[in-house]
Amino acid sequence: MINPDNPPQDVFIIGAGPAGLTAAYLLTKEKVSVTVIEENPLLVGGISRTEKYKNFLFDIGGHRFFSKSSDVVKLWEEILPDDLIDRPRLSRIFYGNKFYSYPLKPFEALNNLGVFISIQCVVSYFWAQLLPIKNPKTFHHWVRNQFGEKLFSIFFKSYTEKVWGMSCDEISADWAAQRIKGLSLWGAIFTSFQKSFTFLGGKKKSPIIKTLIESFKYPRKGPGMLWEKAAEKIVSQGGYIFMGESFEKCSYSNEEGLWKIITTDRLKNKKTYFAKHLISSCPLSQLVSNISPPLNTIPDASSLKYRDFITVALIGTDIQDFPDNWVYIHDPNVRVGRVQNFRSWSPEMVPSQDLMCLGLEYFCFEGDGLWSMRDDDLIRLAKQEIEKIGLMSQDRVIDGVVVRQPKAYPVYDDGYREKLFRIQAELEEKYPTLHTIGRNGMHKYNNQDHAMMTAMLTVKNILNGSKKYDVWMVNEDAEYHESGYNSAGEVLASERTVPSKR
Repeated sequence: MINPDNPPQDVFIIGAGPAGLTAAYLLTKEKVSVTVIEENPLLVGGISRTEKYKNFLFDIGGHRFFSKSSDVVKLWEEILPDDLIDRPRLSRIFYGNKFYSYPLKPFEALNNLGVFISIQCVVSYFWAQLLPIKNPKTFHHWVRNQFGEKLFSIFFKSYTEKVWGMSCDEISADWAAQRIKGLSLWGAIFTSFQKSFTFLGGKKKSPIIKTLIESFKYPRKGPGMLWEKAAEKIVSQGGYIFMGESFEKCSYSNEEGLWKIITTDRLKNKKTYFAKHLISSCPLSQLVSNISPPLNTIPDASSLKYRDFITVALIGTDIQDFPDNWVYIHDPNVRVGRVQNFRSWSPEMVPSQDLMCLGLEYFCFEGDGLWSMRDDDLIRLAKQEIEKIGLMSQDRVIDGVVVRQPKAYPVYDDGYREKLFRIQAELEEKYPTLHTIGRNGMHKYNNQDHAMMTAMLTVKNILNGSKKYDVWMVNEDAEYHESGYNSAGEVLASERTVPSKR
């Protein structure tokens, strides 16, 4: 029985991250009735939110606002027209107690590695080109083919295994193809020389390699600023957003043509909603396990894995020339995987010019040793490691705070793709008005702009009354991700040809 005081919505959205809020914003602009729930009691934006501690602002992972989709860029500018600033992009790699520019500068790398190891890298690279591994299945084999075994062992193995907590031989080649396709050894070297010798640029415009961009847009007060503004606009356009409310289960009635969604609010009260369409950006494993009647693919969904994430933000008085936005820590002698410099993201992230705030990022599994460490112990570990790296002295650290982020990264392990295909096929066959979007909603390691694109195409499908646009192809084509198209429409907004059989 439908409660007359809680009439059915056109669309119900699980999750107020970039994907969920993009969908809600675009739908409410079209006068579609929308309700959004968000588990976090205070902050919208999901992993793209901005945390605040004593007037210090920090990002969960660092989110560059750069996209090859003009539609995404226009949407950012529409939501936050006056607060997107241009920031220079600078990042380095720390390995063997030395820093390497990223992208690599040939002479700097040669000097840091030494002549003997540099020769080994070159020989290894040409050997890989001469005898590539056919049809590489693992991250190790894909990178070895692209860069050679020696460079793989120096600049990829340690960092990647920190991020994923598993061997590079257990990680699917899909992750490498999706995240770093378009970046090659000679591409990085050419880009470096191109900056130094402008005549190499010629008149022909090279494809934009997203990994190598030199600047990006960023909200003055962090990415959460954009999503907070989006939430305000959604409400002003007639939508509803309920914070501190968690998805519990859902079911679909063919007779009524409605979804019934059960949630739990922050006071542990059960709430019931009805909607014509259900959009989910919650973890795919959670969604599939809580649809009634039960799906056949529950075992597949339950076996999908996620990597969790801890940020330890250290505040210190050790001001030094540190222009990097972030530093990749490839050195296996420390547990930290990446260091963010929040002042370089935006000067307004740090309230005093006499202080600096660095975010040390630790990758872990929920419940393991790192995740379970007391905050004081994590801050102590971070202080020791930031001094070992040489970015701040322990005795200059005056404060610190810990933020844990569960299910930060979907894991691309062996067999994950086949599981996704089976789940996708069953959902599409049984529930045409169910739409999965975003990173966790699709178990795809998408960037913020790709998550938004899945929402944008889903909105088109809902408004058109069809599933003409295949959101599962967003970022599936690694050529789009790294090699340079100007509009998402050119690549992604194509009619479906053979659904679920790619």
